[in-house]
Amino acid sequence: MTTGTAKIDSAGRILIPASSRKRLGVKPGDQVVMLTEGDSLRIMTRRAALKRAREFADRYFPRDRRLAEELIKERREEARREQSRP
Repeated sequence: MTTGTAKIDSAGRILIPASSRKRLGVKPGDQVVMLTEGDSLRIMTRRAALKRAREFADRYFPRDRRLAEELIKERREEARREQSRP
């Protein structure tokens, strides 16, 4: 982890130190994602934010599961049970 300080200018802009930009691989014009956590501000690349979102989603929706196919299968089984009732 690297730490640094930056000042906020009168327009509310923060200058990310060159060493941090280089380490993250961000260039002028690139977009970054800002995440407020409690009393902290976390700045990350879009790639890192996407990775974080995928990891979060994978905890609840594993990639090896086909939720739509499972739902269709359940509905077909339910329909068969209903048809077999007297």
